[in-house]
Amino acid sequence: MIEGGRNFMAPALTPAELAFLTEQARVARGDVLVMTTLATCGHPGGSLSSLEMYILLWHCANVNPAEPRNETRDRIVVSHGHTSPGVYAVLGRRGFFPVAEAVAHFRQTGSVFAGHVEQCVPGVEWDTGNLGQGFSAAAGFALAREVRGLAYRVFCLMGDGEQQKGQISETRRIAKKFVLKNFIALIDLNQLQINGATATVMPQHIRDNWASDGWHTREVDGHDFQALYQAVRAALAHNEPTVLLANTVMSKGISFMEGDAHWHGATLPDDKCRAALKELGLPDELDKYKALRAQPQTMRMADYHPAHPAITLAGGTPRTLGASEKSDCRSAWGTALADVAGANLADPLATPIVVLDCDLKPSVKTGDFAKLAPQRFFQCGIQEHSVATIAGALSSCGVQTFFADFGVFGVDETYNQHRLSILNDASPKIVCTHCGLDVGEDGKTHQCVDYVGVFRNLLGMQVIVPADANQTDRATRYLATSNRPALLVMGRSKLPMVLAQDGTPFFGDNYTFRYGAADLVRPGTDAAIVVMGALCLNAVSAADALEKEGIRAQVLHIATPLALDADAIKAAAATGVIVTVEDHLVRSGLGISVAEVLAQQGVACSVRMLGVTQYASSGVPAELYKEYHLDAAGIARTVAEAVRGRKSGI
Repeated sequence: MIEGGRNFMAPALTPAELAFLTEQARVARGDVLVMTTLATCGHPGGSLSSLEMYILLWHCANVNPAEPRNETRDRIVVSHGHTSPGVYAVLGRRGFFPVAEAVAHFRQTGSVFAGHVEQCVPGVEWDTGNLGQGFSAAAGFALAREVRGLAYRVFCLMGDGEQQKGQISETRRIAKKFVLKNFIALIDLNQLQINGATATVMPQHIRDNWASDGWHTREVDGHDFQALYQAVRAALAHNEPTVLLANTVMSKGISFMEGDAHWHGATLPDDKCRAALKELGLPDELDKYKALRAQPQTMRMADYHPAHPAITLAGGTPRTLGASEKSDCRSAWGTALADVAGANLADPLATPIVVLDCDLKPSVKTGDFAKLAPQRFFQCGIQEHSVATIAGALSSCGVQTFFADFGVFGVDETYNQHRLSILNDASPKIVCTHCGLDVGEDGKTHQCVDYVGVFRNLLGMQVIVPADANQTDRATRYLATSNRPALLVMGRSKLPMVLAQDGTPFFGDNYTFRYGAADLVRPGTDAAIVVMGALCLNAVSAADALEKEGIRAQVLHIATPLALDADAIKAAAATGVIVTVEDHLVRSGLGISVAEVLAQQGVACSVRMLGVTQYASSGVPAELYKEYHLDAAGIARTVAEAVRGRKSGI
């Protein structure tokens, strides 16, 4: 057993500890081979080359199998998640769960032991497999430690082929800039990947790349426990991030597999598995585990679902802009965020709030927060991929995290990063300005018109598209106190407030934002304009103009297009005509959501959809809206035609 080497306190591992770790490596190699052979799929090669690093860390770091989610634990993140067989073998032998469960049920339907590591397995910190992202998540854990004043260490293990990912470079720079201490990366340099030698697939100067970004670098024999131990100890003594470049052999320990890229993702047939077990001096238990694989599983995902810290924040006092005032929604979000921060900074029990910015502070309006809480504002530069993942990891550590960006970067460019956050039950708040045709003159490369459609695919993600600055203020305060992942979407133009029929701000002092609630801005019985976002102003103008023509059209504003109020939609359908209006592609946004509800409810209604039908040119937003019939006149004309068509039976 490990005693003196626990927490890397002793200057060296004792002979007894070395003997223990060596034996752990021998039996774990057998576990890796048997589980991959039984599953007839998996990645034994990298699992075997990384094995000594896994064994050393999970035996010497501050982790406790009896309390795998203890807040003070060290975080060990495996970024090359396909090496899950090695991870499961080591965790099982370490006592996090019965190792036989992993060996017998690896990659089996319903099993927690998936093909890539997932945090439903005790001891696993983050679902990985999208190479390069685990390192960013580890940086998020390290940043959370600094924000919360905790003392754990963070270790991230990666493959050498993985170093080809650009996101790793982004994360290196962020970790260096913010001096993330006790943050150690370990790279498995087995020099092979799927298509052969890494030097052939994509030549790199891995050590030079890390050093150029300011990391302390050190090479080590990745199969020598004592050398690894000494290298980790030395790294922990540095006051800067350190990378250990571990020279290893793919499929280490099995003579006929070593150094062969074929075994990166290929498994042994039964006869060769038995031969490998014999070479390791291990009993042949292949048939025993075949029988166990046919038995019911005892570990289920729901039993090990990680619970993240709750959010404890006050929303502050909402601000209301008057009927004659104009403002952009982004300014309202920035002011509300600063309000929330100010209301909570002095409370030691409040959840810390952080903002991650990508060189857009003046445009995304995070400046007030930066002045108020500079120690919680992180300027990360133009490195959205890493920042999006860091935001997710931070949000899972008891930190209310806002990632502010333009729509084309914070939605489109970083979709896969947000997807991984969702898979990890994280709850980042993604705030995107400059969305829709409202970006205008910037042109189609910057007109994010697919935000609902893109995030529709992220199960559990909330999407909020406020109508004006007043509703934005309330939505921001909702987000700050929520533990759900969410996207807040805004344009950039300054606009008047949406007014009620009595001339007062509709989203004023008596309004409370509720996710999933629809807002009936104007009543009406002849048609319903169902609108999303800042185009609510045009819809109201259209309804007012239609009333003069004798057509009473209601205006139903939808701020939450992925959570529609079914009763409100049914009531709108009772008019016989629905016209949906959105600054978004019609094929994947509000209109489709409304049609889905009508179909599910079995409600028949004439539906016309106004929105973006093709990528637009550069131009003044008002002119672009007119081109797509999204101005007040275009909306009114469409509603009138639909009403006349219904009455004439067309």
